[in-house]
Amino acid sequence: FSVPTLKTNNKKRTKGAIATAWLTFYNIAMTAGWLVLAVAMVRYYLQKGTHKGLYKNIARTLTFFQTFALLEKYRDFRCCFWCFKGIVRTSVIVIGVQVCSRIFMVWFITNSIRQVSESVILFVVVWTITEITRHSFYTFNLLNHLPYFIKWARYNMFIVMYPLGLIGELLTIHAALPYVRRSGMYSLRLPNKYNVSFDYYYFLIIVMLSYIPCKNSTHNKMFTLLS
Repeated sequence: FSVPTLKTNNKKRTKGAIATAWLTFYNIAMTAGWLVLAVAMVRYYLQKGTHKGLYKNIARTLTFFQTFALLEKYRDFRCCFWCFKGIVRTSVIVIGVQVCSRIFMVWFITNSIRQVSESVILFVVVWTITEITRHSFYTFNLLNHLPYFIKWARYNMFIVMYPLGLIGELLTIHAALPYVRRSGMYSLRLPNKYNVSFDYYYFLIIVMLSYIPCKNSTHNKMFTLLS
């Protein structure tokens, strides 16, 4: 019975090595991507002296790397995820809420409504700082060489960054409401062949109202994970 056990252990070690290699590559790529975004924002501000027009300049980079974060949520890759593998203490719920809300902000608010492109600076800066910290933390942790300042930043900066990001997202959705109401975008009016009505304007209001309990729950969950 010892031979099958050895084969099983070898398979587990191989899968573990592949998962670790994938995670290391993924987090290095994400850290680099968000660093590129940070440099682009700083360079733009130094050249222009204003944040106006900034989002248009970084939109493609932001959209790509934020959408790429869906890999953290996709269950078919769960063998590679730290939240399943136990490499670090985190939660599928925390990651899921964060990633899905950001995808919504990028694709259905900022990339769809030009009128809000000037009000995104707060949450974009918060996202950038948070993701650089988070992915560099995971990278160094996987390499078993975690600097103290990165560990400190990972477990402390979110206390300030999380509510700032929340405020930035809410302000951006609020800024989108007048245009959504005037244009009727993404809305479905009766009568129609589906016999279904949907109003994107009121949907966004519901989203804003749900932000507080949902985000507050996620924030508390993060405190629980760190305790």
